[in-house]
Amino acid sequence: MRVHWIWLAHRPAVNDRAKAALLRHFRDPEDIFFADDAAFDHIEGLTREAKEALRDKNLGPSEKILEECDRERLQILTYRDMAYPLGLKNISDPPVVLYYKGQLPDFDALPVIGVVGTRKASAYGMTTAKRLGYQIARCGGVVVSGMAAGIDAMAMHGALAGGQKVAGVLGCGADVVYPQCNQSLFRDVEAYGCILSEFPPGTQPIKWNFPRRNRIISGLSNGVLVVEAPEKSGALITANLAAEQGRDVFAVPGNIDQPSCVGSNRLLQDGAIMISSGWDILREYQALYPDKIRKETADSRMTVCQEEVHRAAEEAEKPLPSVAQKPRLPSEPKHLKKEFNKKSIDKERCAPYSDVCDDPRPLSDDERKIVSALNSGERLVDDVIAETGLAAGKLLACLTMLELKGVIRRLPGRRITLK
Repeated sequence: MRVHWIWLAHRPAVNDRAKAALLRHFRDPEDIFFADDAAFDHIEGLTREAKEALRDKNLGPSEKILEECDRERLQILTYRDMAYPLGLKNISDPPVVLYYKGQLPDFDALPVIGVVGTRKASAYGMTTAKRLGYQIARCGGVVVSGMAAGIDAMAMHGALAGGQKVAGVLGCGADVVYPQCNQSLFRDVEAYGCILSEFPPGTQPIKWNFPRRNRIISGLSNGVLVVEAPEKSGALITANLAAEQGRDVFAVPGNIDQPSCVGSNRLLQDGAIMISSGWDILREYQALYPDKIRKETADSRMTVCQEEVHRAAEEAEKPLPSVAQKPRLPSEPKHLKKEFNKKSIDKERCAPYSDVCDDPRPLSDDERKIVSALNSGERLVDDVIAETGLAAGKLLACLTMLELKGVIRRLPGRRITLK
């Protein structure tokens, strides 16, 4: 029963390695719950305090957690469930229970990349994290992050734009938004992936929760990417855990004079794989996922979603439409140059007034629908979805494209407006 899983997951003084040992020895937590003291004598890692905690048969707190999960619409994933990720199950200290919102990506069938970094990132780090998150998603990878401000959040924004499911791992309850500035990001991650945590609902973010959270990020991942990290950083803890768990560690080279890059640059000195694109990471896993990974051919610096990325890159290489080009005059015959003194035109013909729909990179039909919906002023994203009839994922893709084209801008509170 779920209540017994929760009871085991939150036994004080019983560490995760001991819980894994108990599950290897017993069939399920219900057997552990009803076992007598003698049954624990040969379990590795059980201290006297741990055995004392296992003698406590009070299910009241666990039942309360179940009620909270129902109230907050949290789903529960246990160590023995089919959907429990194999990579996470195989670490030495896997969480017995995970609470989550949204839909779990197929962690076992797709390459999973943890993307981490400092909260106080440079402009270079923020831009790079978003671009790499996008590229990883476009190449077929699932981005996992800690949902912190800075590098984590930007990587998630990029991955969402790339159209792939994502996963955010929290150091608090899955119902707790932290930091508060990421409220809209949390909603998007829940809508297009999942938010998960081993901590019961209502758990507040406290500093010793985050190192525990980091082992889940690395445990879910095939490899961990550190975009930018100072000398002392939680991102480096995640990288070290990844190495201990047998995962690959990737790092982005940073400015040697930038304090926020000292730790990530040192990872490169210590043997991390240097990368400059999402494909640099995903190609490492082509043999493992031959049908899931593809090389992204669009402009590596565009952090937009949908198939229009490719068309936008192609359009950028084409000459502008003839109406927007300066007319090319035929060359004068050499023998006429002496007879005619060509005068410059006093005032060249003015181009007609152009609005947002006359962008050199033309708008798609879906983008025009959005622009039309915004002609009356700023709108809530949900209202635009209702008016245009576009799916939420498609709308998010178009909004990012329009933002890049300079047509719209985003406002706080999930509002958008024309520039």
